[in-house]
Amino acid sequence: MTDTEPFALLLLVTAAVGLCVVLSNRLTEWLRVPTPALVLVGAAIAVNVIPSLHAPQERTVGRVVTVALVCVLFDGGMHMGWSRFRSASGPITVAGLVGTFLTAGAGALLVHFAFGLGWYVSLLVATAIAPTDPAVVFSVLGKREVVGRAGTILEGESGANDPVGIALMAGLVTAGSLSASAFLHIGASFVLQMVVGLAVGMVGGRALLWFMRRVPLPGEGLYPLRTLASAFLLFAVATLGHGSGFLAVFVAGIVIGDEGAPYKREIERFHAALAALAEISAFVVLGLTVDLGEIGKADVWIPGLLLGAALAFILRPVLVGLCLMPARLDSNERNFVLFAGLKGAVPILLGGYLLTAHVADARRLYGIVVIVVVFSVVVQGGLVPTVARLLHLSMRVIEPEPWALGVRLRDEPKGAYRLTVCAGAPADGCAVEDLAGLPDDAWITLLVRDGQLLQVRGDTELQAGDDVTVMADGDKAAQLTATFEERARR
Repeated sequence: MTDTEPFALLLLVTAAVGLCVVLSNRLTEWLRVPTPALVLVGAAIAVNVIPSLHAPQERTVGRVVTVALVCVLFDGGMHMGWSRFRSASGPITVAGLVGTFLTAGAGALLVHFAFGLGWYVSLLVATAIAPTDPAVVFSVLGKREVVGRAGTILEGESGANDPVGIALMAGLVTAGSLSASAFLHIGASFVLQMVVGLAVGMVGGRALLWFMRRVPLPGEGLYPLRTLASAFLLFAVATLGHGSGFLAVFVAGIVIGDEGAPYKREIERFHAALAALAEISAFVVLGLTVDLGEIGKADVWIPGLLLGAALAFILRPVLVGLCLMPARLDSNERNFVLFAGLKGAVPILLGGYLLTAHVADARRLYGIVVIVVVFSVVVQGGLVPTVARLLHLSMRVIEPEPWALGVRLRDEPKGAYRLTVCAGAPADGCAVEDLAGLPDDAWITLLVRDGQLLQVRGDTELQAGDDVTVMADGDKAAQLTATFEERARR
């Protein structure tokens, strides 16, 4: 008997589920619930009602989610790029590092005193729920994108606190308890992971950029596969060097994000699609590990809801708010960043560490972590669009752009810059002929507004959200960025 028909049936089910996931964004726009939440709940229901469907092994879950996080963090780094990261590097670093430690510490206090758990277990649970996931936020916002430093800080904070949270959890699990020697071990391990991960990311990112620019490949489709393989290579090198592979791939993505390279647009589109697929895959696998019978118990969902509410409305606004005070954000931007720190796949992955840490009542603790994530995504996430509207947050609508206009060149073009006019930048509201910051040898060749190509004249007034292509002799990147993409100083 051949395996053709059972395999075809498996492909049919898989394809049908994949199409439902792809089309679910229509449903999420209406419900204001991110696709990952629907997938997580759907997978949890499926594994509990379909007898032939079983939860995957913990090792398999860990590996699948690890691969997914590599794809998501590398794409997140590329999407941010060095120029955006540099504009908010201080807030990102402080919120991602110090904010994660403060949230974990305050969460441990709450768990210990409110639920009577031991200090070590309380810190494990609090560390698991400390990281955030901006992809969930942007999924809720749909076609709208936060402009300015608020969106950059949200992305950068998550890219930073995911490696921080994973490294801290790994150190805690390895230590096995809380003591002076354990804290010393955790601190040394954490510093080593951060330093090695940062070094591998910086050096590896520059090496990858050289590789992308200098080594041609025989086919266009091979270029994205090369960057994907290189990202996994950097993750492996950093991990084998006792560093944070997640931090390495995130930093490498930032390094190459703004730089030009052959087929760069195709590479970015490939990794953006792969990251979206990876995140959904991670939530499917994590959903299969959820025991509805366990999380339906009162001693699981009640602590989970209380902890989720405390994180969303008290702990994060206070603690991360302190970290962002030196950033001098506008009040509406700061409040949105503080409210929109939603939880995602990483807290559930870290919750899985509880199952392997040999702590008492691990299944109940894992269920509490799942409830915290579901509360954050559904309740807190559902309020994100309303909060953004009430705060009058500066946003722009991102519509699909299926049509492209451009040319292909054999050699790298010199002096071509693509920029987006930022709200409050010197170019915002200024006529082209009156742009004081535009170099004398520079001119705007293309102007796209609301998906429409406009003719550029001297009296054409630029608006926030306009995409412009500028030609200029020499290196004018810093000057053009200050004119088009940096908010004017008051």
